[in-house]
Amino acid sequence: MPITTCVFDAYGTLFDVSAAARQAASEDRFPGLADRWAEVANHWRLKQLQYTWLRAVANAHTDFWQVTQNGLDWALEATGLDGDPALRQRLLDLYSELQAYPEVPDMLRALKEAGMQTAILSNGSPAMLDGAVQSAGIGAVLDDVLSVESVGIFKPAASVYQLVEERFACDKSEVLFVSSNGWDAGCATGYGFHTAWVNRASEPVDRLPWTPAHILSDLRPIPDLARAQ
Repeated sequence: MPITTCVFDAYGTLFDVSAAARQAASEDRFPGLADRWAEVANHWRLKQLQYTWLRAVANAHTDFWQVTQNGLDWALEATGLDGDPALRQRLLDLYSELQAYPEVPDMLRALKEAGMQTAILSNGSPAMLDGAVQSAGIGAVLDDVLSVESVGIFKPAASVYQLVEERFACDKSEVLFVSSNGWDAGCATGYGFHTAWVNRASEPVDRLPWTPAHILSDLRPIPDLARAQ
């Protein structure tokens, strides 16, 4: 079947998760972050993801905003920057309005012009996702924003991917799922979606039972890829 529905992970895929730390580091009031923002951003993202996996396995779900705060607190302590409450609050405020990658608006617009349905499928809570979508100005080119909060478990649980079929009344084979997380794209392959991994950092492929069908350096090829399936 041809692709009818293109679904995107949010954080790291459409929205630049390093933007909060990078922006705060450029502000004079946080000199301690200037040389360490990349380290903070990397720790923050890794712990954020690890905590989703651990909570899913332990059946201890909470919303993604809590996980995001927990990950940040670990990152700040690990880098010796945990003594500044104003820095913590500024980073969280910036995370609520993350920048989209530059190619995102045109890419989504091209999909809509080609008659595709478009959506986000994310670990993010509805409030977080709403803030990011509004800040990026991409709401008009999305048909829906789907959150794991409706099923109470984080990706890569199959019940999360199933939300796409339920919302759009489509078959798995009609879905192109796009993520910046290799494990997410790989597990979505195992679920039955067509997949693309946006591997901006040129990382190795995760050693899982499934691998992404396509590996890209950014999102620009997605409209052509969707039409070619």
